[in-house]
Amino acid sequence: MKAPNLTSSTHESAGSFGGPSSQLSAEQPAPLDELDYLLITALQTSPRAEWAQIGKVLGVDATTAARRWKHLTEAGHAWLSCYTVAVGPTVPIIAFIEVDCTAGALHEVAAEIANDPHLITIEHVTGARDLVLTAAFPDLAMLARYVGFRLGMLPGVSATRSQTATAVHTEGSRWRLDRLDPDSQDMLTKGRGTAAPRRGLPAPDALDTQLYLLLSEDFRQPAARLAERLGISPTTVRRRLDRMHRQDALIYRCEVARYLSGWPISVTLWGVAPAGETSRITTQLIRMRETRLCASLTGPHNLMLAVWLRSAEDIGAFEARLADRFPELAVMDRAVTLWPLKLAGHVLDPQGRHIRGVPVTFWEEPAAQHAEKTMLERLRAGH
Repeated sequence: MKAPNLTSSTHESAGSFGGPSSQLSAEQPAPLDELDYLLITALQTSPRAEWAQIGKVLGVDATTAARRWKHLTEAGHAWLSCYTVAVGPTVPIIAFIEVDCTAGALHEVAAEIANDPHLITIEHVTGARDLVLTAAFPDLAMLARYVGFRLGMLPGVSATRSQTATAVHTEGSRWRLDRLDPDSQDMLTKGRGTAAPRRGLPAPDALDTQLYLLLSEDFRQPAARLAERLGISPTTVRRRLDRMHRQDALIYRCEVARYLSGWPISVTLWGVAPAGETSRITTQLIRMRETRLCASLTGPHNLMLAVWLRSAEDIGAFEARLADRFPELAVMDRAVTLWPLKLAGHVLDPQGRHIRGVPVTFWEEPAAQHAEKTMLERLRAGH
């Protein structure tokens, strides 16, 4: 096995590597060292690998790897998340909701919705909207209920605009620090089966749902511990986990605080591409090193791209690369993330450090259901 290095990448090159510590002052010691970055990359590559396997790849023992990871999570520098996309015979609705807030109300609105379990991300951004939300719903009716009877009724919310994704071409769970060489990556992924496509999965039963919630706390818990907490046999837990993995029903993520990643600037771009060229363009966009999210949308801008960049100066350079490579793609709007308030179901501080997790599930709220019921009664009654 080759020693881990910094040269390998599964994405296209974005130029020279400044390193995460380049964002810190000369007097401030770097919070993470090279072993920390290698450990994070290993967990991004194979989130459920045994500590012994990870340690072997990194050249340390299992105890050292586990202890390092505990230190990272306790400091909020890195964390794990798990959520499911299994909702039944149809894929969930992924919506991007823009929220405008009245003066002085932004943080109150954000705090109010932070625990909404279906909100995967909440971002405070620059530009023509205050907050951008990424959310999952079982159907369009639930999206309408949330926007109309939850967000629309919150004090401090002045307007909302919603779009749904017709396709999510890539998302953050596929993004890597890429600090491991190909041989090390192969050692971590060896034996991993090919997952089934996420095109309608069996609706989870009550036991599946309980298992999802425990996995969202810590998906590296051994089957024996999960079985003990659920009151079932380890064999049953392993059988259900094997089924979920075959169906690709679980999304595992290992995240790092953005200011430590070497890519501290997060930018969302909205663009318009000819319908006949969208497939070709998105196929190339998702291979670009900077891309964290790429989705096709239903709104006037049919493409949405979220990228991480080295510096604010790189925003113009990145757009210039897009214009040169895809002259038919018109970037119509952009927003820089000021505070990633929530990422993949986890609440973060302004630096992007982990505070706490919020298990990702579908939203239900009696007050919104009651308001919708009252509206339906008025519609039935007429004048």
